[in-house]
Amino acid sequence: MITRAPSELTRYLRTETFGGALLLTAAAIALLWANSPWSAGYFAMTDTVVAITPLHLDLTLAEWTADGLLAIFFFVAGLELKRELVTGELADRKRAALPLIAAVGGVIVPAVIAFAVGYGMPGMDRGWAIPVATDIAFALAILAITGSRIPPTARVFLLSLAVVDDLIAIALIAVLFTASLAPLWLTATLTCCAAWALAQHRRIRTPAVYLPLALTTWYTLHEAGIHPTLAGVALGLLTRVRPDPDEDQAPATRLEHLVQPISAGLCVPLFALFASGVRLDATVFGDLRTDRLALAVVLGLLCGKPLGIFGSSLVAIRLGIATRPPGLGYRDMFALSVLGAIGFTVSLLVAELALADVDDGSAVESAKAAVLMTSATASIAGSALLLRRGRVHRARRDARAPDDAGARRRSNGDEAVPGQGEGSTK
Repeated sequence: MITRAPSELTRYLRTETFGGALLLTAAAIALLWANSPWSAGYFAMTDTVVAITPLHLDLTLAEWTADGLLAIFFFVAGLELKRELVTGELADRKRAALPLIAAVGGVIVPAVIAFAVGYGMPGMDRGWAIPVATDIAFALAILAITGSRIPPTARVFLLSLAVVDDLIAIALIAVLFTASLAPLWLTATLTCCAAWALAQHRRIRTPAVYLPLALTTWYTLHEAGIHPTLAGVALGLLTRVRPDPDEDQAPATRLEHLVQPISAGLCVPLFALFASGVRLDATVFGDLRTDRLALAVVLGLLCGKPLGIFGSSLVAIRLGIATRPPGLGYRDMFALSVLGAIGFTVSLLVAELALADVDDGSAVESAKAAVLMTSATASIAGSALLLRRGRVHRARRDARAPDDAGARRRSNGDEAVPGQGEGSTK
């Protein structure tokens, strides 16, 4: 299990990196399309209603991607979180403390800044939650492209931080955006979750059991009045992550292999395509400087995230509550904290949920533009810092190389022993 964990992490990171590249491409296509002469076609597509009449599901394509496809994304996040909690970085309390504390700081500080800046503005009673989340796929893609020379513990720290960060954001979605509960539907949801856990306990493997259970859990949660993406997290956390002696892989690992490529390669890019189409004009850019709601999102992400993540990490390390990841300096950690300001997928989702009815939808467009512009700024700034730190780490490795080579020669007995070289008469 110990030897399998690094390879699983590497596979996860590679898939998320590829998914991040697709996400960026889909977001760019949406922005170009929404600001082109063919923009009417884009908005007609996003507003197209696809109804399942017997189930009373009348959702637009944009809503299907946000409510349906993102549930698959959150299922993968739940599987990864469960694996990290049981067999990964978060299984050891001392090592888990740092990303956990950093994630909490990276949620509280942006929320406080956003609430303080946007206080009194329509929608800010829930809009303060927009800048609390870090986009896993986006941040890992930037790290893979520009941070290849820094120690691999940076990837583990960022991944653990982002997973916990998203879990907190999901909990906030459940609390903030549940207007009313339907007890019978909620009971049905809990029954489905119990059936999933029982099937895992009884070692049932057939998809004929799990697929209907997953769909039913999503539907009952939707009807209960809770955002249905939480179904993905719940089922992910209920999946078994330790393999039996007769198993090559645990169910969580098999499901990750099956579902993660679908999530990273299809679900998240499609959500980005339907959610990123924001009209960018002089009014929008002006709002980013003057509108307090947009400023709350910008300052919450761009200032609050790095301050919250790095500041809480620094305090935890100095107090001895947590330990610094091996090979990472404080400047490395600050660069990773800047990547934490990339709040794409979940931030866009929260913006749609929190501001849909504010100012006839104009507040949503302003908040989305703020998220997109801030995420782009954070990715550029984080890339620059990571490239600089990569050069520093490479210079250190080059400086150590002669000493390491000499140590290896001495350990192998390759250096001449005094008195036994050429010309010795001994």
